[in-house]
Amino acid sequence: MGELLKLFLVFFQIGLFSVGGGYAIIPFIQELAVEKYAWVSQQIFTDIITISQMTPGPLAVNTSTFVGLQIAGMPGAIIATFGCVISGVGISIFLYRFFLRFNQSVYVFEALNGLRSASLGLIISAAATILLLTFIGTSKMSMAANLDWIAAAVFAGSLLVLRKWKLNPILLMVLTGILGGIIQ
Repeated sequence: MGELLKLFLVFFQIGLFSVGGGYAIIPFIQELAVEKYAWVSQQIFTDIITISQMTPGPLAVNTSTFVGLQIAGMPGAIIATFGCVISGVGISIFLYRFFLRFNQSVYVFEALNGLRSASLGLIISAAATILLLTFIGTSKMSMAANLDWIAAAVFAGSLLVLRKWKLNPILLMVLTGILGGIIQ
């Protein structure tokens, strides 16, 4: 199977299952892009997630664009992004028609409550993955993992500055980016 077709199918699948938004889908994207297909390394994936969070637009779409760009240049970025978006468009049209028909159903209401709970669990999982990637360099928890004390100190300092002095988050990202460039 050609690389562009594989990119399309993988990101179509990611778009199809991105219930709960971008943060909930991070572990799934990581499993496919890093572990299963080895398109990008763990470090590049972490960088892609970081950049995707800072750029406008949905996280899954931005991530698909950056992974596609890494794999097959501009055509890869376009194909991966299209695959990620088209499934969501189809689902949205279907759900719109479904809710117009069944908007008073108690069963539909309860099903949505279940989906909300599942989405929360996926978001918590994504947060844990991001923290593990940042502090120990892998998404797998192990006793042999080495804590990156510099990353932990920058995180703690940033959290303190945000909470105590309410510094603009964008300015804080720029400052910590500069600090990271100086330290490395």
